[in-house]
Order: sequence, then C-alpha cells, then structure tokens
Amino acid sequence: AFLPVCCCIMTEGKTGWSLVAGVAVFGLAIWYRRKKTRDRKAAASSWLTRTQVLVGEDAVHNLLSANVLIVGLGGVGSFAAEFLARAGIGRMTIVDGDLVDQTNINRQLPALTSTIGEPKADVVAARIRDINPHVELTVMREFLSPERTREVLTEQKYDYALDCIDSITPKINFIDTCWRHNLRFVSSGGAGGKKDPSKVHVADISKTHSCNMLKIIRKRLHRRGIKKGFKVVFSHELADRSTAQVTDGSNFKKSYYGTMSYMPALFGCTMASVVIRELMGEKRV
Repeated sequence: AFLPVCCCIMTEGKTGWSLVAGVAVFGLAIWYRRKKTRDRKAAASSWLTRTQVLVGEDAVHNLLSANVLIVGLGGVGSFAAEFLARAGIGRMTIVDGDLVDQTNINRQLPALTSTIGEPKADVVAARIRDINPHVELTVMREFLSPERTREVLTEQKYDYALDCIDSITPKINFIDTCWRHNLRFVSSGGAGGKKDPSKVHVADISKTHSCNMLKIIRKRLHRRGIKKGFKVVFSHELADRSTAQVTDGSNFKKSYYGTMSYMPALFGCTMASVVIRELMGEKRV
C-alpha cells in the first residue's frame, strides 16, 4: 500500500513552512480519498458481482467513486436512495426533516408500524448502511431553507443531485440553486392522484405536461429565467382531482392527492436509473 511521505524542505520564514504544511495536508487528503475508493471497491467485489457482469468494471468503479445528494425521503426519495445504494454509489448525502407517520405506510420505504415517530432520514440511513457498510453517508435531519440549500450544495462537490421534494417553494429553491451552481440534477413531478405506471416518462422540464405541480413549477421558474435544461420524471396521466385534500400548510405543503403504493416507488426507480446510467458514462438520458 502506498503511504504518503512528507519531506521536510528547508525554507526561510513562516510562509515557507506554511506552504509545505499546506501541500502535505492536500497530498494526504488526496491519498485518503483514493484509499477510501480502493477500500470500497475491494469490499464491493462480491456483492456487486451481478452488477459488474452487466455493466463492466469501469462502470462499477464510476459508481463507487460517485458522490450523490438526495433531498426528500418520502415515497419517491426513499426508493431512489435505496436503488442508488444497491447500485454501489460510494458517497451519499440524504436530507429529510420529517418523521414517519402511519399515513406513510402505504407508499414510503421507511414507513413501518415499528418505525412510526422515527426520523425518516435515520431509518433510510440504517437501510443504506446495512446494504453497504462501506458507504460514506451524510445524514441531515432537516427541511432545507433557501439559505441552507445553498450551504448544502456548496459544502462538498456532488456528481449528481436528486430533487425528491414534494412542496412547491422548497422545490423551486432547490432547482434554482442547482441550476445556478451548474450541478447535474434530476427532478420529480407529482406521483399523487395517478395509477398507470406505463405513463411515467423522463423529459426536459420544457416538455413536461399533464402534471399540476410541474405546471406551477414551470411558471415560477420562467420568472427566474429557467425554461429548460434539466430532466424531470413525470406522468402524463391526468391526476384524479376528486382525491385532492387540503392540509394545514405546514412545511410549505398546502394540499395532496391520494396515492397508490407503487407509483412513488416507480418515480424513485426511474430517477435512480437516470443518475446511475449517466454516472456509468452512458449518454445523457
């Protein structure tokens, strides 16, 4: 194994020694990051065998080296996070400030009778670590304000981000921040009020339709000068408006539709597939 060696170079004054120390720390950080990647690759050599048979060693290496951010761990985001973990993503940050509620059980991966009242982020984190104990996982138990969104997106360099937020204002803030920081991301439309899995598609935001949430998103993004240029998973099935319900408005969520068990999972699966295929080096989908 390669070990970093710090060579003492005689220089005059504190500036010279500071420069040497800075170079040494930078070199050590690079060595440590590369070592972690090698360790993940070695640990994954058995449980990712079937994946490597399908896509090859180089593609698996890309996944093990990737750093992905998932914001929102409800019906869409929780499944997306699990599919990414099972694909071997080496570094992940998951963000959600909500607790598991009994109304989540019909569609959300972390929701069980045994987990009611627990933070969704903690339940999903436990699953991810049980799938891959060598994953570098950052867990944030919070709802992102505009200020925190900027902080989170600039604290580290992400290779891809997933917008699984189901409230309009935080969703727009997240999309806007990703856009302005030139970060690759995929966004989710609304899965509520829909039952037909064959109508789920991936398209540029400018080509989406038949989704009430995305209609509002497009209009408000246009005011910020964002009209196209990022992918969205959406369904062109018209939502059953008779199932719409009004909320108390907490956490920017004013209403919701009835939801079928498999639809949010399908959205999450499709989002994960977009991220995984692009990180493996396939052409942009």
